[in-house]
Amino acid sequence: MEREDPIEKLERQQAEKKANGGLKTVMIIMIAVAVALAAALIYVWSSKSNLVDELNQEKVDLTEQIQALQSDYENLSSEYDSINAQLDSSREEIAQLLERVKKSEATDRAKIRQYEKELGTLRSIMRGYINQIDSLNTLNRQLAQEAATARKEAEQTKQINTQLTQQVEVLNDRVAAGSVLKAHNFVMYAYNNNDKITDKANRVARFLVNLSLVENELADRGPVRVYVRVTDPEGNLLSDGRGTTFTFNGETLDATASREVDYQGKEVDLGIYINNIGSFMKGVYTVNAYTTQAQLGHGELLLR
Repeated sequence: MEREDPIEKLERQQAEKKANGGLKTVMIIMIAVAVALAAALIYVWSSKSNLVDELNQEKVDLTEQIQALQSDYENLSSEYDSINAQLDSSREEIAQLLERVKKSEATDRAKIRQYEKELGTLRSIMRGYINQIDSLNTLNRQLAQEAATARKEAEQTKQINTQLTQQVEVLNDRVAAGSVLKAHNFVMYAYNNNDKITDKANRVARFLVNLSLVENELADRGPVRVYVRVTDPEGNLLSDGRGTTFTFNGETLDATASREVDYQGKEVDLGIYINNIGSFMKGVYTVNAYTTQAQLGHGELLLR
């Protein structure tokens, strides 16, 4: 066997050592690059996750605002068919807007902004309806004066003809309808023991129902008691333990809670707390408000 030249052997060993060192360096560089890429991916994923959370919260807030406006529209009414038709049309637009928002991806920021603009437009339209209804209330007052004049003339002349009789009856009907108390700004909140609003069922300590009795020059002045009936997700009526009842449409009903206010024809804001409820379950709670003459409004509250 031929012996390897010592110099060639040394040169071969040095070449092998150099080659192994280069490979090790390449491996270290590749590992460093992989770690850097992984860190970058984690950062990008975290940033995207935070952004998605923010956009989802915006969508939730927008949905709640639309639902609140939807409740306000449900509580708005008029004796005139033309306005009722317009209200029905606007209610349908709100329902469609709510459906589109629910189906939209929260990450589609352009659509969310578009829906926010539509919500603002519907709010403006609602203010217009309120102004129209206020104007009609003024007309009702004028009609009441006309009705009084017509009755006086009928008593003086003792000659009531068919046309005048029909006019007086129509005017009286309008006055009676116009004298019924109505409410708006109807909403129910859930509070925890720290008096903070919450939607977590296991943290709720009490409910608060807010509403405003609208201005009505035709309505009777004096004390008015407002009753609320709140049912839980299973349809059971909540009770604050006082056993309050009231009569509505000839029927005696149990009330969850009530409050009396002094009504003098001007708008009155009031809140009714619902206490002494043992526990609250998850689901949708329904609230209806009444006087003994009319139903003032209704709404819903979701506890998670």
